[in-house]
This record gives sequence, C-alpha cells and structure tokens, in this order.
Amino acid sequence: MSTGDFLNLHPSELKFPFELKKQSSCSLQLTNKTDQYIAFKVKTTNPKKYCVRPNTGIVLPRSVCNVTVTMQAQKEIPSDMQSKDKFLLQAVIAPNGATNKDITADMFNKEEKKVVEEFKLRVVYIPANPPSPVPEESEEGSSPRAEDGSHNSSWPDVATKSVEPKEKLSSESWSLISKLTDEKVAADKQNQKLQHELELLRKEAVKSRSSGFPILYLVLVGIISFVVGYLIKQT
Repeated sequence: MSTGDFLNLHPSELKFPFELKKQSSCSLQLTNKTDQYIAFKVKTTNPKKYCVRPNTGIVLPRSVCNVTVTMQAQKEIPSDMQSKDKFLLQAVIAPNGATNKDITADMFNKEEKKVVEEFKLRVVYIPANPPSPVPEESEEGSSPRAEDGSHNSSWPDVATKSVEPKEKLSSESWSLISKLTDEKVAADKQNQKLQHELELLRKEAVKSRSSGFPILYLVLVGIISFVVGYLIKQT
C-alpha cells in the first residue's frame, strides 16, 4: 500500500497475469482519508497498451473508489517477463460537491501553494497459470495407485488404459500380420503360375495360326479318319 496526504493506494504495483493473445486486468483501490473531495487522474507511459476505467474521477470524503486497468492482448512475451511501463496517479483537493464533470486538466498543474499528490506505479507481469504445489499426502498416501510414483491419482488410470491394451493388441497384431503375409505370398505364387500357363497357351495359338493348319482342323480330320476306318471294318 502507498500512503499519501490525501489518498491511500492499494496495491503499490500493477500486477498483470500475462498470457499471450489474451487481455489481462488488475484493480487499484483509492481510499480518501480526508473530509474533502479529492480529484484524481491516471497517466501511463504506454497509453496504447492499456485502458484505464475511470482514468479521472472524484473520491468522496472518507470513501473508496476502484480503478480497473486493462492490458491489451500481447503477441509476444517480453524479455525476462519484465515491463518498462509505468503509471502515475495524481490527486488534488477538489471543491466541495465536485463531480466528474468538474474535473479539468488545469486542476493537476503544479502551482505555488497548490499540493498535487503523486503516486508512481510500476508494472509487474506474473504467470497466468502458475503450477500448483503438490500436497505431501499425494506422495505418501496409502492408495495403491499412488505407490507407482504418480502425484495425481488420475494419472495411473490414464497410464493403465493406454499401456496394457497396447501390449495385448501388439501380440495379436503380429500374429495376424504374419498370417496375412503368408497368404499374400501364396497368392502371388499362384498368380505367377497362372500367368506362365496363359503365356504358353498364347504361344501355342500363335504357332497354330502360322502353320496354316488350325488345331481344330487336325482334330476334325482325325475324327473323320477314325469313323471311316471303323465303318470299313464293320463291312
């Protein structure tokens, strides 16, 4: 917390959970510890990167005002997760009954006998999802599932389901693959044999055509000769 004559400011740093391509916000709490109206104004060294709501306002006597600072989504992770951005909050005494419409830039000009209270705030980035500490009970628990070295009881379930069926499937798969391989080799041999026989038939057909005496013609001549001889013997 930062303490001034007019306001108490909490926190004293702007801490943004940093995650790529996602907006991040943090809040400031302004506490007026006087009986007067206090006007405030928020400035930053990088106005395009941040949105402050409200960036000006009035804190009523003995009351609290919340300011939300939003960092736009970032495309790159800064070096060492460090930020050079800074914020400045200025506070001055405002006329009694003043409202937000009564605030002007001249109110925050430093002049003689005029007190302008200032708070300088630096920006701090923190991991958006920090790892949660592991309870000691998970390491020394009595559950059989925790004895395999896992810190989370859900991990052994996942490991069991993903490993055991894999081993069984591997053994069955090798047997099936071996059987299919043998059948494929036998089919290839049978196919080669049929192709060889077909090639021989094609060669015989070509020879028959080139000789001028088709096989069918020779067969018919043989049959006719056999019939004639048979008839001669019968007579």
